Amino acid sequence: MAMFASMPALRRSAISSALAALAALCCACGDDDGPGGSTGEGAGGQDAYAWGLPAGFPVPKVPEDNPMSPVKVELGRRLFYDVRLSGNGTYSCGSCHRQELAFTDGLANARGSTDQLHSRSSMSLANIAYLTTLTWANPLIEALEEQALLPMFGETPVELGLAGMEDELLERLQGEPLYQDLFPEAFPGDDAPIRLANITKAIAAFERSLLSYRAPYDRYRYGGDPSGMSDAALRGMDLFFSEKLECFHCHGGFNLSDSVEHDGTTFTEVMFHNTGLYNIDGSGAYPEGNGGVYEISHKEADMGRFRAPTLRNIAVTAPFMHDGSIETLEGVLDHYAAGGRTIEAGLPNAGVGSENKFKSELISGFDLTEEERADVIAFLQTLTDDEFLKDPRFADPWAEAP
Repeated sequence: MAMFASMPALRRSAISSALAALAALCCACGDDDGPGGSTGEGAGGQDAYAWGLPAGFPVPKVPEDNPMSPVKVELGRRLFYDVRLSGNGTYSCGSCHRQELAFTDGLANARGSTDQLHSRSSMSLANIAYLTTLTWANPLIEALEEQALLPMFGETPVELGLAGMEDELLERLQGEPLYQDLFPEAFPGDDAPIRLANITKAIAAFERSLLSYRAPYDRYRYGGDPSGMSDAALRGMDLFFSEKLECFHCHGGFNLSDSVEHDGTTFTEVMFHNTGLYNIDGSGAYPEGNGGVYEISHKEADMGRFRAPTLRNIAVTAPFMHDGSIETLEGVLDHYAAGGRTIEAGLPNAGVGSENKFKSELISGFDLTEEERADVIAFLQTLTDDEFLKDPRFADPWAEAP
């Protein structure tokens, strides 16, 4: 750590405070107990990385060529919030993934650095380390390191707008004194550490650290602590995990989602679902350019199939669905209770979603009393992890002294 010791005091203090906070929280979470306490050795003699997970939460799977380390996570945090990673210097990854909104942006349609509106909303990054697919509807993107390239260099739509600017991006980062120290620390032995492959590896490492597991539901389910779970929330939990509602088939397990993998899993599960959100003209179609997996496979049966997002922190991630077309949790519940959404004739995208021929057989509809509806909503609200939304380890470091 000789290079770290030689940093100017202000820069050294900024990094030291972040790493100290990480180490303190990991130690406080009981790293010696159960599988959640496992650590991973970093490459090149880097410090071991402690996940700090409680019992009941498995350790995320990490690529062999990108081991976790505290300094790499800190470098990734800096890059995640750095506007120099956009073509016009106005946007960062954090612009569309805000911590207080569970790393969504509160918009129905994400807006890129050039003000171009996207056809889909920004997905939550909470617990993204556990997911086998990383976008709403592209089954081909399986690694965070690969996914990071899309917002950086993609042109349809433009997100960060760096297409054709790779050399300029590297020049920008090479001119930052903090990066001149952090990149060699995070990638020891690399003769040219400030390069694109390492940028995406560091961002991916930071994103894998975004673990949410401290909601009232977690304290009840995994910690045996009933505080925070009202009688209404407990009744709602029972309904949620019942065959009557069928919610748990797509939103089950510790991550309240499907398509999950972690250390110890022996096969890769990849799932996408058509929930009957649209049925344009009764043909089963979804809006043009937003047909889900169909846009990749061009197979008719894939029309309208999207990934089921985690329900963790769902109460702060409105509006909902892949295109933000449902504004409230109550509206989402209405959609599933009806077995698919009906858009009246004469309106854009009109059709009866419950009759969509490609709809999942799990979306069959159900009846709830007003009290039961309120109970389910109460349960969903217990999935909010306030500590995750305020954790300084995940906050914008450029808002502090750099």
